[in-house]
Amino acid sequence: MHVTRCPIPVATRAPGGETNAYLVSETETRRDEAGHEPAILVDPAAKTDALDRLLEAHTIDHILVTHTHPDHVGGVEPYAAATDATVWARDGRVDRFRDATGCDPDRTFTPGTTIPLGDERIRILDAPGHAPDHVALEAGRGGPICCGDCAVREGSVVVGTPKGDMRAYMTTLRRLRAIDPPTLYPGHGPEINAPRAILERLLSHRTERERRIHEAATTGADTIAEILETAYDKNLAGVRDLARATVAAHLEKLAVEGHVTWDDRPVSPFADD
Repeated sequence: MHVTRCPIPVATRAPGGETNAYLVSETETRRDEAGHEPAILVDPAAKTDALDRLLEAHTIDHILVTHTHPDHVGGVEPYAAATDATVWARDGRVDRFRDATGCDPDRTFTPGTTIPLGDERIRILDAPGHAPDHVALEAGRGGPICCGDCAVREGSVVVGTPKGDMRAYMTTLRRLRAIDPPTLYPGHGPEINAPRAILERLLSHRTERERRIHEAATTGADTIAEILETAYDKNLAGVRDLARATVAAHLEKLAVEGHVTWDDRPVSPFADD
C-alpha cells in the first residue's frame, strides 16, 4: 500500500510541535466514479489546508486513530463531517474516543480486525503502553505499519503514569521487532526505514533507564525526586514532569515484577534483591 505523511502543527507538547497524519491507499491505483482514489485517513491531528489539499484527490472511506491523545484526534470530527467516512473506535474504549474527539464512532474494532481498502486490507495490531487504547495499523500483510507513538526515529517515547504502562510498552516494542515490518510510520518525525535497529535502540534505552532507576532505589533513593537526581544525567528543565511520570511507570513495572515495593509512596527494594 501507499502511505503518505502529512505533518500537522499541534498546540500540545508533541515532539517537534507536529503530529503526522497519514493517508493510506492501495498499491494499484484505482479511482472511483468521481475520479478519486479510495483511501484511509489515520490520526488527523487537526483540520488544516495542507491535509485538505492532500484529501482533494481521494475519497476517504475510513477514519482511524492509533490512540486518543489530543494531538492525534483534533481533526476527526471535522473530517468525519466533510467526508462521510466510516469512523472507527476501539471496542471497549468508545467513551474515551467520544470524549477525546466529540464524535460518535460508526463502528468498533478489536486487535486482529481487518478493514478493506479495495483488494487490500488494513490489519489492527494491539500496541498498548504509551496509551491504554493504543493500536498500530498494518497496511497489508507484511506491509508498512503506522505505529503512532510506539516509536520515533530519534529520541524516545514518553511512557508515564497514570495512563502509561511500561511493561506493556516494552512488550509492544518486542512484538513490532518480531514482525519486522519494512517501514514504520510514527506519530512524530520522519518515517523509520530501519525498524529493527530503532526498536532495539528503544528497548535498550528503556532497559538502561530501568537499570539506573532500580540501582537508585537499591542504594538509598526512596522518593521519585531522589531517583531523578541519580537516574538521569541530563538537564530536565521543561520536561521534569514527564521524567517523573516515566520514573513512576518504571517503578510500577519493577513492583509488578517483584523487584521493589511501590504504591505511589516512597520506594524501597525487596530485601533479597
